[in-house]
Amino acid sequence: MPSPFGDIIQHQIDQAGEAFLKKRRPAEDIRDKLDIAYRTEGLSLFIVEIRPVWNNPSEIMEQPVAKTTFVKSKGIWKVFWMRADLKWHAYPEKPQVKTVKEFFGLVDEDELHCFFG
Repeated sequence: MPSPFGDIIQHQIDQAGEAFLKKRRPAEDIRDKLDIAYRTEGLSLFIVEIRPVWNNPSEIMEQPVAKTTFVKSKGIWKVFWMRADLKWHAYPEKPQVKTVKEFFGLVDEDELHCFFG
């Protein structure tokens, strides 16, 4: 099935996402306890933490930590973080960026400690 982003932007997502994971993923020996990944859904991209459920380690859960949504008509990416109310809010430092690479950079820097705490 073709990507809703188109081939060029999907390639940019994959390139920036893999570079982000290479830098930020936990060591291989603890990835069964904590890992991170990125996922796309429609025109949104999520960065998620992956870990066992605390009271049932055989069950794995994904907790989203960052989200960006591509606005095709404007050629921008809106940036969101999840607050304690479990709702997505515009990232206060920079609510939109021009590239998906810039999004991954914001999440990596996490200057306001919104994404990873």
